[in-house]
Amino acid sequence: MNYLNKLERKIGRYAIPNLMIGMIAAYCIGFLLFRVNPGFFSYLTLSPYHILHGQVWRLVTWVLVPNSTNLFSLLIMSLLYYQLGSALERSWGTFRFNVYIFGGLIFTIIGSFLIYAGEYLLYGGSKAAIDSLLYSAGFNTSYINLSIFLAFAVMYPNMQILLMFIIPVKMKWMAAIYAVLMVYQCIQTTWTGRMTIVMSLLNFLIFFLSTRDFRRVSPKEIHRKQKFKSAMQEPKNRGALYKHKCAVCGRTELDDPSLTFRFCSKCEGNYEYCQEHLFTHQHIKRS
Repeated sequence: MNYLNKLERKIGRYAIPNLMIGMIAAYCIGFLLFRVNPGFFSYLTLSPYHILHGQVWRLVTWVLVPNSTNLFSLLIMSLLYYQLGSALERSWGTFRFNVYIFGGLIFTIIGSFLIYAGEYLLYGGSKAAIDSLLYSAGFNTSYINLSIFLAFAVMYPNMQILLMFIIPVKMKWMAAIYAVLMVYQCIQTTWTGRMTIVMSLLNFLIFFLSTRDFRRVSPKEIHRKQKFKSAMQEPKNRGALYKHKCAVCGRTELDDPSLTFRFCSKCEGNYEYCQEHLFTHQHIKRS
């Protein structure tokens, strides 16, 4: 990922350290606002219609909307994602973690405007219909948090967490369950829901694909590995004593008792060959 290295050298000093603390603080502020006045949330949500009509603060304030209005669930979620996010920031570095999080936020905003544009064409600009669909799409940071969980599972697949504080489960199995649920949800929901899920998790998809080495599964690479393995394959029972050994393939009577070995009268030296290479080998001449 050379482009990230170049970008980090140019603007890496502007990266925000401990970004997860800022996100959790935003959830806490949103939770307090909800407790004080639940109707105030209607002025914070990500609504392209209102943004295009001057309420540009919604581009930022939608991050304040917590994933849960239950205090216990909010505390558990905050503790879990603080640990996961901090671990990823230590592994990747502050700049790359910033790119990952802000990338997810930006993709979500782009997804909301794409949905708005599509519904505008379908419903002819009916504000009530568009707002209803955008509300049902559910633009919040829940999928951003899920992308953090999935990225951590890719980085540390064998790390265990305690499900319900009791059952130890490896991260890779939890991530697999979440992936199945996301696929099922994409099948069951409307196209606006699919757009929301895909755009919100696009940062994870880019991260996952960019960290895969697809050359390992290319036909050329597979053929090269097979050829190398065949060329480097050593005979069995290497440390055991043997009487006969083929000068070409290295097999002995210990590898296959049915093999027949013969010396070649045309080779200059004491060279013995198995039945498969006795008449096909290249004769050895010292002079």
